[in-house]
Formats: sequence, C-alpha cells, structure tokens
Amino acid sequence: MTPSPIITWLTNFAPHPGAPVWRERVRRCTGSLLGIAFAALATRLVFGPAGQIPMLIAPMGASAVLLFGAFESPLAQPWSILGGNLVSSLIGVACSQWIADPGTAASVAVALAIAGMYACRCVHPPSGAVALTAVLGGPGVHALGWRFVTEPVLFQSVALLSVALSYHALTGHRYPRAVAHAAPQPAAVSELDGESVFEPAVEDDVVTPFDAITCEHVMSTDVPAVPSTMHRKAARELLHREGVHALHVVDAMNRFVGMVTHGDLADAPASFFNRLGRALRSALKRESARVEETVEAVMRAGAHAVHRATPLAGLVPIFTDHSISSIPVLDDAQRLVGVVKHSDMIRWLHRHAGETFPQLA
Repeated sequence: MTPSPIITWLTNFAPHPGAPVWRERVRRCTGSLLGIAFAALATRLVFGPAGQIPMLIAPMGASAVLLFGAFESPLAQPWSILGGNLVSSLIGVACSQWIADPGTAASVAVALAIAGMYACRCVHPPSGAVALTAVLGGPGVHALGWRFVTEPVLFQSVALLSVALSYHALTGHRYPRAVAHAAPQPAAVSELDGESVFEPAVEDDVVTPFDAITCEHVMSTDVPAVPSTMHRKAARELLHREGVHALHVVDAMNRFVGMVTHGDLADAPASFFNRLGRALRSALKRESARVEETVEAVMRAGAHAVHRATPLAGLVPIFTDHSISSIPVLDDAQRLVGVVKHSDMIRWLHRHAGETFPQLA
C-alpha cells in the first residue's frame, strides 16, 4: 500500500539516522569547549575584564557548532565565518544607527546580511545573529558603534577559527575542506550562429527537449562509495578487487566529501610536517590519531560534483576542461546518489543520435 502524500511529507521530520561514533562526538565537543574558552580568555586578556567589549557574543556559540560539530559543511569553512561575520556586523551596525525603529532595523539588517553573504560567497548562519546583536544588543553594544565590527566580532571570529584550525590538525582531521564544485547551470541548449544545435529528443513517443535531460536520467546508481573512516589498506584492496579507478568517499551522514584514487592510496615518504603532526598526535595519545591511516587523510576533497537535476549539457565543460572520466551526482542533502560516466553520456547520445542532432549545413 502506497503511503499518502501527507504521511510521506511527515516522514521528513524524522531525525536523520546518521551520527558520528561516540569518540568523534567527544572530540568535536572538546574542540568547541576549547574554542569558546580561548575566545573568551583572549578577549579578556586583550581588552580587559572591565571594558565595554563583551567577553563573548552569543553568535560565537553557533559558530562553534559549525566549526567543530559540522566542520565538513561549506557553511563552516574559514571564509564563511570571517566573511559572514564581518559583512553581517557592518550591515547590523549601519542599520542600528540609520534606522530608528528597532524592529524595522532588525528585519532589514538580517535581510541585507543574507544578501551580502550571498554576494561575497560567505554564507554562515550564525552571522544572521551577529546582525541582530548589532541592532538589539543593548546600550553596551550600541556604545561601541563601528568598533563592534572589529573588537568583539572579528577578534572573536579569528580566535575561534584559530583554535579550529589547530585542533583539527592536531587530532588528524582535514580542515578546512575544499567545497565540492557544483556545475554551473549554463544555457542547456547550445547555439551556433543563432541556430539551436540540439533539437528535441524523442523517447517512448514523448518529445523531450534536450534541456530537460538531467543527470538523473543518465546516471549510474551502482557507485563504489566508502566511508571516510575506512582504513587506507582496505580501500586500496577494494580498488583492486572492483577494478575501478577511484572510490567516492562519504561521511557519517552519507554526504559526499571527496574521492580517492590509486595514487592517493599509494604509500609515500612522509614529509617533515606529516612526521611532526604524527609525533604530536602520538604525544597527545588521542584516539583520533588513527585518522591518519584512513581514507580521509589522503582523499581529494572538492571533487567536481553536480546536483541530480543538473542538465546533461552542463557536464560537457566539466568533462572536457578537467580531463575526468566520471562526475558524482548528489541530492539536495549532498548525499551521493549516482555517477555520470563518459560511457553513460555516449550511450545516451547513441540511443538518441537520430533525434538529438539535426543536420548542420
């Protein structure tokens, strides 16, 4: 029996089943503790305990959740926190000074902060709270004026980010993470001298325009994916056993985070910095030092990936410009749902060759 649409919709409210193992949860919680403590201590040492500068502003707590609890997210990368908090604090202070009504000023500040973060490509959700704090933070914050941008906001952002960079490195986790590049949404129908190169394709007696053909129509769903915690030796054996060039890597939430190839998994002499990091982790006796031997330590983050609804035409420049043989396909939650290979595109083009390409003069 097919569930009703309302039941299907309500299932979206269920908590996600994926979660890090308990040791990783402890590691992330410990990092947030150290980060917030350092930001508060640094603010007190630099600006004094009795100064006008708030020891901590509330949005730093939300930033800590991202930097330590969800550091794989594009919203948690260095430029996101620095750029997002800087842009939002500037906008928040401006609105608090130029708009008399607090409710109006708060609404405008948050809206403009989102627009500014989009423009600067530094979306960071806690930054919306930074803009609100600048407007509704009370007399102490208002007395700071434009100093609010640099002294509490930027200073504490840098302090928190510094701890995140150091802590993740010392515990053997890669941060920052390169963001997987989503393919641009180009005009799906190419043009030549003003004439359309592609004509509608006919499939099962239904006319389907070429710009309606998406990755979901042609992708292969049999994707070799491994968890980022898999041991490098096991991943290398899997590559040989499956006879594939690369493995797709997913995190504990089954989100795509990168790819690993034969070359990445090959043993190589450790550099000075790798040996130093290994020695530090050994001295700290941290369980997460094992990460050094996992796929996460050697994978290529930021591999080109596309959304399942990306037009097929959008994959052509990725294949040609980057000399790759396959492109990961993701859903709305960044989970890996398939892969488009050269062979998939060739198979589709061969099937529709008669309908897809007109004779060009």
